Amino acid sequence: MENILVSIDCITYNHEQYIADALDSFLMQQTNFKYEILIHDDASTDRTAEIIRAYEKRYPEIIKPIYQLENQYSKGVAVENFNSKRAKGKYLAICEGDDYWIDPCKLQKQVDYMEKHPKCSLCVHAGNIVTASEKKLLAQYRSYKESTIVSVSDVIAGGGGLFLTNSMLCLTAMVQKKPKFVEASPVGDYPLAIHLALLGTVYYMDDIMSAYRVGDANSWTALNFSNMEDRKEHFHHIAKMLDELNIYTNYQYEHVIENTKLRNHFFLLVEQRKFSDIKSGQLYNIYSTLDFKRKCMITMSQYCPALLNFLKSTRKKLVRWATK
Repeated sequence: MENILVSIDCITYNHEQYIADALDSFLMQQTNFKYEILIHDDASTDRTAEIIRAYEKRYPEIIKPIYQLENQYSKGVAVENFNSKRAKGKYLAICEGDDYWIDPCKLQKQVDYMEKHPKCSLCVHAGNIVTASEKKLLAQYRSYKESTIVSVSDVIAGGGGLFLTNSMLCLTAMVQKKPKFVEASPVGDYPLAIHLALLGTVYYMDDIMSAYRVGDANSWTALNFSNMEDRKEHFHHIAKMLDELNIYTNYQYEHVIENTKLRNHFFLLVEQRKFSDIKSGQLYNIYSTLDFKRKCMITMSQYCPALLNFLKSTRKKLVRWATK
């Protein structure tokens, strides 16, 4: 019997520049338990599958790939289910093929916590935001200022950006039985986090243990947020998912759900430069709760967008300079 405790869930597509970093970060994990690496390659058209095969040959007992011959995502298939359904571990650790872990004790730390706290259904942590190619540090991503239990309401209100997906460790059995509001969503991590929060406690560990790449042309964000119509469609689907969640929870979280939908609509209008709309009716309530910095950015975007773009560009250049 293999007695695997953790299954690492990695989905990949055209990540030939990054997949080795991901695999190396999985293999460097120092644990007192066995783990498996489940990789789903969605018919990559570059050398991703070739690189995975080389690793599989070296670590056949650990690395267990699926090589698709036809792209499943383009057919509307939920590719995240391929690995979770075959996982043997009690826990599922998620990391996509273009991201990686930076702490060799990441899995051990999270597993130790969850083993000591059996009511915990999801453990997440802080991470770094890095440039796609050079892996230069852009920012630290911390959901909270210290380690803490996260409420269901905070998970709903936080949206898909509250936690880094590559920080998620959860109970496999809970992922294998997902309700309708999760299955019907256009994204996997946000509704999954909500689902897990409803079934147990969510613990945020304020340790920086992973890296999230930005700026890759093949990333989910680049492919699905390329224009305003795509963004509008995305948030339309998110609103539908939240409506399904409202029914599923018997309207227990209706206030935070409706407020989250309203907030998403507010920021979509800001991106569309519909400034008169955001300061009227219920949307003004969202505007009034923003901090001073966010209000200033909206005002600059409305009245002097060129200056705002200049400041953003300057900040990026300073970050690049500081990380050289």
